[in-house]
Amino acid sequence: MYRRLRNFVSATLLLTVFATGSLAAQDREVPYWASMRADEVNMRVGPSESYQVDWVYHRAKLPMKVVRLKEGWRLVQDPDGAQGWIVARLLSPERSALVIGKGLAAMRADADANSGLRWNVEPGAVGMLGECQNGWCRMDIEGHKGWMEEKRLWGAGAP
Repeated sequence: MYRRLRNFVSATLLLTVFATGSLAAQDREVPYWASMRADEVNMRVGPSESYQVDWVYHRAKLPMKVVRLKEGWRLVQDPDGAQGWIVARLLSPERSALVIGKGLAAMRADADANSGLRWNVEPGAVGMLGECQNGWCRMDIEGHKGWMEEKRLWGAGAP
């Protein structure tokens, strides 16, 4: 009898710990940055699959700003300012950034404007975002790694 009670209490505690961790991950403080997990993601006009699809994105890793949470759905803002609802499982907490602005953006060897030029990056390129410091962010765009000015990246800095 004691063994059954102990097993029941242990199982209940484990379930409580896992459920609390899962809920805590969903209840992040907004706004925060996320990225597209899939190659095709529907943005809807409301937080349910019964709502109309407003936009279809065909770009994994595209950064999104999460501005509101609701029962497994996230109200997001895309780089062009459009807002809509995306199911949470299609968003990743991995940080990415989109190159913005006019003309080519320099990717440098170090976080300094006088550092060696590694690549010229076209606006619209998406890459994985690393650390940011003093107005520069480490980026990895399809294996091309270096530092880019934070002001040329949508998805860097505070949301």
